[in-house]
Amino acid sequence: MKKALVVGTGLIGTSVALALREKRVTVYLSDVDARAVGLAEEFGAGEEWTGQEVDLAVLAVPPHLVGERLADLQKRGAARVYTDVASVKVDPIADVARLGCDRASYVPGHPLAGRERSGPAAARADLFLGRPWALCPGPETDADAVRLVRELVSMCGANAVTVGAREHDSAMALVSHAPHVVASAVAASLEGGDEIALGLAGQGLRDVTRIAAGNPLLWRMILSGNALPVAGVLERIAADLAAAAAALRSGELDAVTDLLWRGVNGHGRIPGRHGGPVRDDTVGGTPAGLAGR
Repeated sequence: MKKALVVGTGLIGTSVALALREKRVTVYLSDVDARAVGLAEEFGAGEEWTGQEVDLAVLAVPPHLVGERLADLQKRGAARVYTDVASVKVDPIADVARLGCDRASYVPGHPLAGRERSGPAAARADLFLGRPWALCPGPETDADAVRLVRELVSMCGANAVTVGAREHDSAMALVSHAPHVVASAVAASLEGGDEIALGLAGQGLRDVTRIAAGNPLLWRMILSGNALPVAGVLERIAADLAAAAAALRSGELDAVTDLLWRGVNGHGRIPGRHGGPVRDDTVGGTPAGLAGR
């Protein structure tokens, strides 16, 4: 890959651009916010796009905008291959089909990386290092397009994981989207905390609530695109919490102990939790290696 276009210069898009620049790829930048493009340029992420043809276009836009942006870029012949980084896949893929886009040159993708901060100023070239990057090609996707997007993943230092779109969204509900809502619920409970309580907050609370600092409007869009799977996970978590509360009120703590042990076991199943690499593989069944944001 010699030339790339990044559409959307937020945290993820600018981080992709920075990673590609380190690999000596010529990167062009586009965003509806001219100030964001200017800031990304200042950080060395590339130069403003003025219509140049590229090898690969990366759509780093909210999920509900993927289809229309892809359709526009394909009409302009902007790139040979296109991918996106949206954290839900079923709805954007349906939009792409509805709008009549060329699906052979489009490889749906999602890097499992992020920060609680947003915008180009928070971008890092090493954001994806060692992280899984989901790819959801369909039967109509061209093999050469998949190869080029896998090259992008490799250049960013991530590990490609091929998974079906519905499996991906179900996985994200479990390992990313529902946990964000839970973290937000815990953080929201602190609004009524007094200064003494908050002054005693330790690292554990910071760990549990860190992701709750994410952009609420962006997360609303993400959750609306994966609503039913997320709701199912939240209902199961809510049932566990209700049972734990009832047990604490009654003094019969077996249910609480059971939840704590299941928590230990669940934590132990998180891949790479000790900093090890996540393997590069094709997932058939319950997605493995997708834990993360």
